[in-house]
Amino acid sequence: MKILVTGGAGFIGSNFIRYVLREHVDDVIVNLDKLTYAGNLDNLRDVEGSPRYTFVKGDICESDAVAEALERLGDRVDAIINFAAETHVDRSISGPHDFIRTDVLGTHVLLEAARERQVARYVQVSTDEVYGSIEQGSFSETSPLHPASPYSASKAGADLLVLAYHTTYGLPVLITRSSNNYGPYQYPEKIIPLFVTNALEGLPLPLYGDGLNVRDWIHVADHCAALDLVLRHGTAGQVYNVGAGNERTNLELAHSLLDLLGLSRDLIQPVPDRPGHDRRYSVDCTKLKELGWQPRVPFADGLAATVAWYRENRWWWEKIKSGEFKRYYAQHYATLAQPSTVGD
Repeated sequence: MKILVTGGAGFIGSNFIRYVLREHVDDVIVNLDKLTYAGNLDNLRDVEGSPRYTFVKGDICESDAVAEALERLGDRVDAIINFAAETHVDRSISGPHDFIRTDVLGTHVLLEAARERQVARYVQVSTDEVYGSIEQGSFSETSPLHPASPYSASKAGADLLVLAYHTTYGLPVLITRSSNNYGPYQYPEKIIPLFVTNALEGLPLPLYGDGLNVRDWIHVADHCAALDLVLRHGTAGQVYNVGAGNERTNLELAHSLLDLLGLSRDLIQPVPDRPGHDRRYSVDCTKLKELGWQPRVPFADGLAATVAWYRENRWWWEKIKSGEFKRYYAQHYATLAQPSTVGD
């Protein structure tokens, strides 16, 4: 396949590129990424020399940049898979404009390009957050959307636009809605890398509210396998939930991370809850499993490997936390009058 990956220098996108190049030896990938604060070419250092991989710097909101990236793949483009998005809930609360622009307008530009070029498959990488919170049970793909933050609302809007292009124009689209990912190369504003790197630096682990918000955790490798399966075998026009059934409260997660590091739980620092904080996410993945997918990474093993990766790769995260990250959080701390935890 010839695939345009957008946002491929981010956490999930870079892991997906590495997965495809390893598992499909004839595939060719062009990676279009604007390299915003969370885009990092260090994430792809090990594949940058591959003759089957090309990086193009550009913004998905600009049609010329998208056209240039598609032209690198030649006359026939088999697929576009869109990872490019603003994803941090806290940032969406303080500055929603960038989320609406990238997540909605950017998706529109990509859909138009896919329609004009008659791309064979378009995959929108979405999130379980579009469903909102659920006290019991799990959301199915037909559950109503009830986003609670500007971030999840922007992703829900993009999902609806994608489905409208299928209904109106017959564009062969697919949507995946994943639970919380973890693994290597995740930008340290997210809860697991923030807590691990803070702990390694002897800094507090800022925990929202009572810490009892529940999330389902999936290793990024399992998510990439699901995305690849949906890309190649999913039914056009359909949505597929992706989750691993590893529900934990944020407090339980913090305890597990500190235990793996051999550090005191006294590092946990409760902070005021954020506005509109969803209590629990849970998705039913029956539909995806019927395609033949199963998560393969046990949570305990994956979490231990992830902690080890951040412990062994300080070169990767130390320079991140000394740059834009440090400036953003200095301002964020001042706004809240004390440290804040990350978005989910």
